[in-house]
Amino acid sequence: MAASYNGLPVPADGARITYSNGRYGVPENPLIPFIEGDGTGRDIWKASVRVFDAAVQKAYQGKRRVVWYEVFAGEKAKAKFDSWLPDETVDAIRDLRVAIKGPLTTPVGGGIRSLNVTLRQVLDLYSCVRPVKYYRGTPSPVKHPERMDIVIYRENTEDVYAGIEWEQGTPEVRKLIDFLNKDMLKGGKKQVRLDSGVGIKPISITGTKRLVRMAIQFALASGRKSVTLVHKGNIQKYTEGAFRQWGYDLATEEFRDRVVTERESWILDNKDKNPNLTVEQNAALIEPGLQFATEEFRQSVYQEAKSVLAAIGATHGKGVWKKKLLINDRIADSIFQQVVTRADEYTVLATSNLNGDYISDACAAQVGGLGIAPGANIGDGYAIFEATHGTAPKYADKDVINPGSVILSGVMMFRFLGWNEAADLIEHGLERTIEQKKVTYDFERLMEGATKVKTSEFANFIIENMAAPVLSAV
Repeated sequence: MAASYNGLPVPADGARITYSNGRYGVPENPLIPFIEGDGTGRDIWKASVRVFDAAVQKAYQGKRRVVWYEVFAGEKAKAKFDSWLPDETVDAIRDLRVAIKGPLTTPVGGGIRSLNVTLRQVLDLYSCVRPVKYYRGTPSPVKHPERMDIVIYRENTEDVYAGIEWEQGTPEVRKLIDFLNKDMLKGGKKQVRLDSGVGIKPISITGTKRLVRMAIQFALASGRKSVTLVHKGNIQKYTEGAFRQWGYDLATEEFRDRVVTERESWILDNKDKNPNLTVEQNAALIEPGLQFATEEFRQSVYQEAKSVLAAIGATHGKGVWKKKLLINDRIADSIFQQVVTRADEYTVLATSNLNGDYISDACAAQVGGLGIAPGANIGDGYAIFEATHGTAPKYADKDVINPGSVILSGVMMFRFLGWNEAADLIEHGLERTIEQKKVTYDFERLMEGATKVKTSEFANFIIENMAAPVLSAV
């Protein structure tokens, strides 16, 4: 660890978070770098940090505290260092391992395409984690928002976000289309139109498995009931479909004793209900219409049923499978409907990059929107917790914006550090404040009888509404 970054000395009263053998070592006084953020980020951070410090003080009575250390990105970094993302900012986050940030602007006119994406790529923060949970009193467009309690694990480095694309009309795209049409698609009916722009959608075994592994580890550690692989494999068989298959492979290879797949559960349940059921009868129950299928397909389903019973019948049968973590999958367009109609059937979603982008915002819309939607980007040994909304520059420095996204990202951070008592206090204080209808303008206009408060006042009420100090783990 350096003595300073971007010319600012590292506080001497803080200690570095460590990482070894997949575990974080968190001192009582961790150094946490923060990026204030652009636009409304300034107001949001001022409010949020007061909430964080108050919660830690109330929870641990001075035995623990966060030592905050500012690092720079976005407009503030550009003004100070003529760089949207100084190298030493990245160095500081890499050395100190856990950071939190407000919203950052996307530079235009030849700048970095996205500072957020750059941070994820440089630190290999391969998992975007988005918990979506309802807090009582929050205005919602659905009848039963309380059914929503889902954590989305979105792959963060691949898919169309890899940024591999060529503009229509350029020599490069003409060369690529020529290669595709005359070589890779030669002799077939498919051809790429000559006036197309072309993008590449890579999805790898490595990217998929490490994402699904993290989702399963979280689900097991937190007592969640299922992990659902979200994909569009019915159309894109070798990318989205492969994501699905590799996810199942990872689950059964690395967590065999603790998981059951949905199809395995059907086979086991059929056998539990009728121990005399033949393999062929069992297969017919999990594949309606099997009698009309080809002989090759029928034999493959027979073999599937036989293999499942042979492999896990003794360990997972007789109802034991009901206590295991369920691994299932859903088509992406179907899950959009199901998180509205029966959100309580899902607890953890593991998704490819683009699908995860869509579904996380769609879920957030049901429980208050992006204004209170937290997020994190996590890799092996590094984590950045962040606001999920934009900078809203027209509201900057007016003390009116909802700070909930950063505040709840702080809740995520505290849970990540193992400081659950502080996290609980913040969540309780936030929920009580919303129930009292003391809210910022975005909620006030949607709630009958609400009192509109400033960003800073909202933080004040959260602090006032925190419970009395809870029994500490210290």
